[in-house]
Amino acid sequence: MITELGHFALILAFLVAIVQAIVPLIGAHKRWHGWMAVAEPAATAQFLLTAASFAALTHAFVTSDFSLRLVVLNSHSAKPMLYKISGVWGNHEGSMLLWVLILTLFGACAAWFGGNLPPTLKARVLAVQSAISLAFFAFILFTSNPFLRLAMPPFDGQDLNPLLQDPGLAFHPPFLYLGYVGLSMAFSFAVAALIEGRVDAAWARWVRPWTLAAWVFLTIGIALGSWWAYYELGWGGFWFWDPVENASFMPWLVAAALLHSAIVVEKREALKSWTILLAILAFGFSLIGTFIVRSGVLTSVHAFANDPERGVFILFILAFFMGGALTLFAARASAMEAKGVFGVVSRESALVFNNILLAVAAFVVFFGTLWPLMAEMFFDRKLSVGAPFFNMAFTPFMVVLGALLPFGSMLSWKRANGGRVAKSLVPLVVLAIAVAALAYAIQTERTALGPIGLLLGAWMISGAALDLWGRTGRSGNRFARLFRLPGADWGKAVAHAGLGITFIGIAGLMAWDQEDIRVVNVGEPFELGGYQFVLSDVQQVQGPNYISTTGVVELGMNGRQLTTLYPEKRVYPVAQMPTTEAAIDNGFLRDIYVVIGDPQADGGWAVRTYIKPLANWIWAGSIIMALGGCFSLADRRFRVAAGARKAAMKGVPAE
Repeated sequence: MITELGHFALILAFLVAIVQAIVPLIGAHKRWHGWMAVAEPAATAQFLLTAASFAALTHAFVTSDFSLRLVVLNSHSAKPMLYKISGVWGNHEGSMLLWVLILTLFGACAAWFGGNLPPTLKARVLAVQSAISLAFFAFILFTSNPFLRLAMPPFDGQDLNPLLQDPGLAFHPPFLYLGYVGLSMAFSFAVAALIEGRVDAAWARWVRPWTLAAWVFLTIGIALGSWWAYYELGWGGFWFWDPVENASFMPWLVAAALLHSAIVVEKREALKSWTILLAILAFGFSLIGTFIVRSGVLTSVHAFANDPERGVFILFILAFFMGGALTLFAARASAMEAKGVFGVVSRESALVFNNILLAVAAFVVFFGTLWPLMAEMFFDRKLSVGAPFFNMAFTPFMVVLGALLPFGSMLSWKRANGGRVAKSLVPLVVLAIAVAALAYAIQTERTALGPIGLLLGAWMISGAALDLWGRTGRSGNRFARLFRLPGADWGKAVAHAGLGITFIGIAGLMAWDQEDIRVVNVGEPFELGGYQFVLSDVQQVQGPNYISTTGVVELGMNGRQLTTLYPEKRVYPVAQMPTTEAAIDNGFLRDIYVVIGDPQADGGWAVRTYIKPLANWIWAGSIIMALGGCFSLADRRFRVAAGARKAAMKGVPAE
């Protein structure tokens, strides 16, 4: 009964989406306030109905209702409760229901917290958002219905993919979807502004919090996915340049560019066309990611589905919304005349250069991801594009971005004194070079990646600190003023410092990683990087729904025991699939990473051991970047868009 109610609620939400996509749009065009007012209750109803549908599906998983086809394929009665719940979105159909739930949540939030928006703009934003929901409701109901029943329910289910039975993967998809789908709000604001024919400082003030929230969620989601790959897959890496990894990284880069571009629109009423285009492309890349994950056109361990028919449906959604938005963009180009002028050396110019670097980097990733598909389609050649291409083609843009970030963030608006800013940064250059020299002194390999990465990281962190300190003035109690600075100032500094920390972590891990692969007998000691290891025992352990081969590895240094590590190799009997569970001794400057493999003919065990310098700095930097975004969101000027409505009504920039 609950399942049928969930299915019925999904159909009702689809019907409400039709009304919300049409009626407010007509009302805004005709200036009929009654019709425009339909948008707010419709957005709320759409979200509540979708939430009820999602709750019904969750109930089926939690209670192991094996009359539901989706539960049979992705759950099992012996599975821990956390993974019964995460199994709701650990499959194609359930993940799409989560997608539309978040989509309707953002639409409802725009209705609840958009009191400062002009009525016509608000009605159009909610109508466009509902049109996106409508397309995905149709996709679910006609191609991916999660509520299909089985005539003959089995006694038990087939279990969830064992790789997904992990806390990191339980939380990774929701955060990632909050980022992916959150960019739909920037798209809706862009299309609504194009329909109205007005893009001004007030519009930029409204769109920035939505974009910033989506970027924060996307940052957390990508970091969780990278962390999961690091400790769960057992290969010791944090990023594989997998097509699905790239699918989340591309909108992150474009969203970062959009955030910086919107600042120029807000402050100087320049870069209007470019900002609108970025808002369209950011969501466009999210749709491209959805197509990659669910169409089967590219092979990936992260892919949800391998169904060309579903891929074609998503391709039509992509073509409709991107084609329609870009056509509207071309038709309205004349209405986005830039008002602000600025010098070559200015904050605006620095942000333009920042945008170019981020956008080109995103298209490099896009080209590398899709090139194997294009080569097979047009040249009948099977190619593989991997880490060597991306490292060579993508890294230079990030190096230049990191080098220019502190300088650009300290320039003044409109026209700046570049010499004075450069002079204030001289001590930071000396510090960064000193850090790089220290790295070179301890480096055991000839690669320059480590010193360059540490130099850039130290440069960005110290530059962010100097920029924040410079905003406290030149006299008086500067420490007191430091903690009274707006949240946006703190957010920018913290996010830039987080990026610098991530740079340091990536450089250290890639430059000084040490690896050892050998066959080890029980009781046999071995050494790597000054650490001593002893495989003291191998045990068979029965888990709740798996059988584990667990190694007991004693870790020591200079004759002193540090800790005991327990690497596992699990087998899930229901799914008939093995997984690797690395044992990691986390440290501030390094991780000790041990993986146990298969037994060997001579009685020994295959053991892989890694020393991962600065590994945790990668994810710490990502969390700090997200924290910087939260600081900016906490800034009252952006949270409530103070004064924006009044400014919009007068057609002047909001302060």
